[in-house]
Amino acid sequence: MRRRILGLAAATCLCIGTVHATEASPRIITLAPNATELVYAAGAGADIVGTVLSSDYPPEARTIPRVGDGIQFSEESILALRPTLVIGWQPSDVTRSLAQRLAPLGVPLIYTNPKSLDDIPQLIRDLGARLGTQRTAEDTARDLERRIRALRPAPPPPQTVFIEISADPLYTLGRDPLTNDLLARCGGVNPYADSTIPAPQISVESVLHLNPQVLILSPSGHDTLAARRAWWAQHGLAAARTGRIYAIDPDQLHRPGPRLVAAAETICADLRDSRARP
Repeated sequence: MRRRILGLAAATCLCIGTVHATEASPRIITLAPNATELVYAAGAGADIVGTVLSSDYPPEARTIPRVGDGIQFSEESILALRPTLVIGWQPSDVTRSLAQRLAPLGVPLIYTNPKSLDDIPQLIRDLGARLGTQRTAEDTARDLERRIRALRPAPPPPQTVFIEISADPLYTLGRDPLTNDLLARCGGVNPYADSTIPAPQISVESVLHLNPQVLILSPSGHDTLAARRAWWAQHGLAAARTGRIYAIDPDQLHRPGPRLVAAAETICADLRDSRARP
C-alpha cells in the first residue's frame, strides 16, 4: 500500500505505451505488478524473466526472479537477464535512467498506464500483437470488454464516494483518472477528484465536512471493515452509521490491470446496495 501511495503521489502524467510487433521469442522484465498481470492476460507470462517483489498474481508469478521492489530497481540485475522488452507502469527518474541504459542495446522500455477501463483490453491486445500471442490476448480483451459493458451502475443521482486507501495517516484517491472513470461507470463521484495530486493526505475534518454518501475501504478485510465502521461512526460520519461502508480487495483496486474490472463489478454492486438502503 505504501508503494501505491508513493507511486500515485509522484505521478505527473498518465500515459498509455504504444506497442508494436517485435521478436518472436521475447525475454520480458516487468517493473510493476500491473504490468505482470497484463502480460499474463495477454498470454505471455511464461516469457517474463524478471519482475518486482510485489508481483504475486497470478500465483505462478511468485517464482519469477526479482529485480527490484517496484520503486527502486537493480539495473545490473536487469541487464544480466538479457531482456528484449521491459515494461513499467509509469515514467519516473529510475525508469528514465534504466531506459538510457537499455537504449544502446536496442531494448525498448514501454509503459502500461491506462486512463480508463476501456484502455485495459486495448493494452492487452497491444501486448499480444507485440509478443506474438494475439489469439489469447484477443480472447481476454473481448471477455473484459463484455464485462465492462455489463457493469450495472446504481440509479441516479450520482453518490459521493470516499475511498480510504490508508487510515494512519489518512490518504484517499484524488486526481486518478482511472479510478474516477470506474466510479462514474458505477454511479459514483469522487469528492477529491479535483485534488492537485493523485493520492492526497487529508484530515478527518475534511471528510466529515464533505460528508460522502458512501465510504469504500482499501485494504479490505472483515476485521478492518468492522473496526473502521466503528471508528468513523464514532466520529460522526453518516455513511458509517447507516451501513454505507464497504471494503474492496486492494490489489484489484490499486493495480491498473485486468482485475480492476472485478473491482468495478464489486463497487457497482456496493453502490447499488447503498442506493437501496433506507
